[in-house]
Amino acid sequence: MADTTIPADVAKLGFEDALKELEEIVRALEQGKGKLEDAIKSYERGAALKAHCERKLAEAQARIEKIALGADGTPKAEPARLD
Repeated sequence: MADTTIPADVAKLGFEDALKELEEIVRALEQGKGKLEDAIKSYERGAALKAHCERKLAEAQARIEKIALGADGTPKAEPARLD
């Protein structure tokens, strides 16, 4: 099973910043320039960023799913339980 531990510096990033960094890593890896060891480190960081983005999206989806219509037909948000 893959390690799902997200480094603290990645966990602090917002979704948009993590996605931007992930896109930069993918672009650099696709170019195939640089040393193998650097590419491996970039790939590992990219995997952590991907996992972080997936978690952020899952949290957002859970929050959206908690939105319900009230008796008067207006949206009513309920806090999501993510535990």
